[in-house]
Amino acid sequence: MNILLLGSGGREHAFAWKLAQSPLCDTLFVAPGNAGTAQVATNLPIGFSDFPAVADAIRAHSIDLLIVGPEEPLVKGIVDFIRQQADLSHLPIVGPDAKGAQLEGSKDYSKQFMQRYGIPTASSQTFTVDTLTSGLNYLETHSLPIVLKADGLAAGKGVIIADTVAEAQSTLRDMLDGQKFGEASSKVVVEQFLRGIELSVFVLTDGENYKILPEAKDYKRIGEGDTGPNTGGMGAVSPVVFASETFLRKVEEKVVKPTLAGLKQEGIRYQGFIFVGLMKVNGEPVVIEYNARMGDPETEVVLPRIQNDFAELMMATASGELNTITLQVSPQTAVTTVVVAGGYPDAYEKGKVISDLERLDDIMAFHAGTLAKDGHVLTNGGRVLALTAQANSLENAVRKSQEAARTVQFDGKQYRKDIGLDLIRYAD
Repeated sequence: MNILLLGSGGREHAFAWKLAQSPLCDTLFVAPGNAGTAQVATNLPIGFSDFPAVADAIRAHSIDLLIVGPEEPLVKGIVDFIRQQADLSHLPIVGPDAKGAQLEGSKDYSKQFMQRYGIPTASSQTFTVDTLTSGLNYLETHSLPIVLKADGLAAGKGVIIADTVAEAQSTLRDMLDGQKFGEASSKVVVEQFLRGIELSVFVLTDGENYKILPEAKDYKRIGEGDTGPNTGGMGAVSPVVFASETFLRKVEEKVVKPTLAGLKQEGIRYQGFIFVGLMKVNGEPVVIEYNARMGDPETEVVLPRIQNDFAELMMATASGELNTITLQVSPQTAVTTVVVAGGYPDAYEKGKVISDLERLDDIMAFHAGTLAKDGHVLTNGGRVLALTAQANSLENAVRKSQEAARTVQFDGKQYRKDIGLDLIRYAD
C-alpha cells in the first residue's frame, strides 16, 4: 500500500514509525511531517488543512489509505471533502467525518450527546455572550472549584479551573466577551469539578466493530506536582496502575458501548479513533471529554505497546473489518517525557539547534516540533520531543525516559521531572 498520513507532531511521528515497520506499507508519505517523520517517510510540503492539496497528493502518489492525525482537519470536514471527490469517494480513510468529529469539535454537543445516551459525565451548563449575565449569576451559586471550557478547538488550552467565584466570573467574561480563545469560546461550558484520578481510554472502531487500545495517563500542566498552566501534554504512562480489569470493564459497559450505540443512533458511521478522557471517581468512570483522534503524547506510549501490524490494523478500521483482528498488547510499561521550548505554553522561541540525539540509547525519540535544516535538527514548536522508554517495570521506564530528557540539549529546554512518580507511589 501507499499510505498518506496527515499531521506534523509527536503523534504523527509515532504513527509513521509504526506504519514503516509493516511489510504492507510500500511507500509512506506524511503531510507536512517533521524532522522525525523524514527519517521513516517522505514528507510532503502540504498543510493538513489544505484539502484540495491533500486530494491532489492522493492522486499524484496513488494513495491506497489516508490516515488523519490531528483534530483540526477532521472537525473542518476533510473526510467529507475527500468523499465528495468522485474519483476518491471509495478511498479507505481512518478518521471520522465532520459530524462524528463534533464529539471533539463542540464541548456543548458532546455534553448533550452524553446526556442523551446516559453516559456518566459531570453536570454542566452552556453560556454564550447573549446569556453572559445568566452565566455570571449561575457562577455565584456554583460549588468550587469551577471548570470553564471553551466549546470549540483551542489546542488543548481551552480549559480553565477557577478556585474562586470572582476568578470564574472574570474568566467567563474573558472567554465570551473578550474572545480569549477566539471563535472557540463563543460558547463556554461551565462544569462541575470532579475529584478523582484521571486517565485516557482509546477506542478504535470501524463503524460496527471496535477494539479498546491500551489505556494511558498524561500530564497536562507545565509544572511539577501538576502546577501552572495547561499544555498540550508534558508526558504520559501506559499501562495505568489504577485501571484494574474491573474498572476497564465498567468503562467498556458504561462508556464505550453506549457511545458507539449513540453514534449509530445519530446516523454517524464512525471509522477511526475515539479518545475518552475519564476521571475515576469512587471507583466509577466519569467522562470528562471526547477527542476524535489519538491523544498526544499518549500515542507515544500506546503505539509502542501494540504488537500488531499497524498498517493492517488501520486498513481493517477503514474497510470495516476490525472483527478479523486480534489485538496484541505488550505487557511492558511505556513512559514518555516531553521536552519543551523555553517559555512554553506561552510565547516561545523556535530555531534552536538540538544536539546529543545520537547519544540516546534504547529510546524512541518522537519528534513533535522539529525541523531539519542545513544538516541540523532545529526546534520548531512548543513541544519539541517526546522521549519514550519501555521496560519491564514502571520505575525502570521512568528512569530511562528521564535520563533521555537530561541527555538531549537545546537552549531553553524544559521538562517535568515527575512524570510517572505519582503512579509509582500509587502502586506502593
